[in-house]
Amino acid sequence: MRGQRGGQALIANQYAVGDAQDAIAARGQRHVMGDQDQAHAAARLHALQEPDDLGLGVIVERKPDFEKGLDDALSVLRGFGGEDVHILGRAGIAEEYRAAFANEEVIHSCPVERFRDLLSLKIGALLADPQDWDVAVIKDAATAAGLLGVRITSVPRLEVSPVCGLERFRGSYHEQLPGCCILMLTSGTTGEPKRVRLAYKSFERAMLTQASLERGSAEGATQLKRSPTLLTGPLVHIGGTYHAVAAIVCARPLAILEKFNVADWHQMILRHRPKVTALPPTALRMVLDANIPRADLSSLRCITAGSAPLDPDMADAWQARYGFPILDVYGATEFAGAVAAWTLEDHQALWRSKRGSVGRALPNIELRSVDQSGTPVAAGNVGMLEVRSQQVGDGNWVRTTDLARIDGDGFLFIEGRADDAIIRGGFKVLPPDVEAVLRTHPDVQDVCVVGIPDARLGAIPVAAVQAKEGKNASLHEAELLAHARKHLVAYQVPVHIKVLPDLPRTQAMKVSKHEVRRLFASVSPDEGRPA
Repeated sequence: MRGQRGGQALIANQYAVGDAQDAIAARGQRHVMGDQDQAHAAARLHALQEPDDLGLGVIVERKPDFEKGLDDALSVLRGFGGEDVHILGRAGIAEEYRAAFANEEVIHSCPVERFRDLLSLKIGALLADPQDWDVAVIKDAATAAGLLGVRITSVPRLEVSPVCGLERFRGSYHEQLPGCCILMLTSGTTGEPKRVRLAYKSFERAMLTQASLERGSAEGATQLKRSPTLLTGPLVHIGGTYHAVAAIVCARPLAILEKFNVADWHQMILRHRPKVTALPPTALRMVLDANIPRADLSSLRCITAGSAPLDPDMADAWQARYGFPILDVYGATEFAGAVAAWTLEDHQALWRSKRGSVGRALPNIELRSVDQSGTPVAAGNVGMLEVRSQQVGDGNWVRTTDLARIDGDGFLFIEGRADDAIIRGGFKVLPPDVEAVLRTHPDVQDVCVVGIPDARLGAIPVAAVQAKEGKNASLHEAELLAHARKHLVAYQVPVHIKVLPDLPRTQAMKVSKHEVRRLFASVSPDEGRPA
């Protein structure tokens, strides 16, 4: 991709190492990496494209052929010399979100708008498999945008061909974004997902850091590793993209789960026997509640968790049952990945005294907490978290919206988000404090506390509660309010609590706070009275 030959060479090197081994597995299908079909498809694509600098979009998804299609598409584009590439996730069309990533766009759309954003991207050509081209909204949008349509297949061999009626480009280009690798979609936890521009150098440094952390690699020629990466997260978000590309960079096989569920994840663990894998806290809770036998997870040395706060009690329960830890990781889309994490060594030595931390800064990362003026606060005091590294912000301090404290040993504790604070009649309510109390109720599985506008007090706290399985009908608001009043001061107690079988979540399985707010759209102003 445009001018980024170092990263391309690193990825290209990995594509040549796996001819004798399975590189990708999904739904029982296995693939190896080879170059002959890719070279043929690249030549065919080059013949189709006119003019030769046409911006290109690729529709891919986390399905059996997804990662094979991603690998093939990247190889085709490498042979073709692709300068301007978008990869569109079709899964979000069927659900609530879809995205485009790789040189320049990750986009979001609601179901009603469907492919409206595609029309505004001004890409020149669109690659998709036959199943995708059978979706009327995709072909209609491509036709309306004047795109060159290209059908790509991976089985039995990789081939490309023009789509009937879309043999020529008739549209216009979008503006160039020099140095931009991805406009990555955020998770949409606190509001509608937005696009964050990630520079090539940031993403490449993140990948190189991951490669440098890989252990046990033989010196000399690159070898495809035996222990696979289990890909369970959506690629429309940074976690899924990071793990997918990092696996390629590190020459590690991929086992792909189209959509997370405990039964299929369980079978993947038994089949592939990974040493390390990653899951968000919500999925970890689902696995823990399923009571999978300890022996079935015996290949794992640890599980990493990110994307949402990890409940320390759940982490302790997990280790007690399975004998290995959950290692918390802290990062953000803006950082192109993680900036702090637990290591196995730290966890074994310090978990009891640092319980609740998200770990220490990763190599070449600096962290600090500051007050509103930007002055660093003393160790152990809460402030606004700032991050500095060559991976982020050209080496300058970058301020986040997270409230954090860093102890004398460098362990980072996230205390919530500054923009989540609810000012109720002049009193500050921090949602994590209220959520922690409500989670102590024996029938509560998960909680989300948000603020909604109030004419008299400015804002008031409300809570959505996910009941434990089988408890939804018997758990009532009055009981939860009484529980809250026993442990919170009056201004912290939610004005209203809704009990739900499930909390609204994003594709990354994080609670969607703006969807929770919508649940309380009908709350009347006079409900802002003291609880």
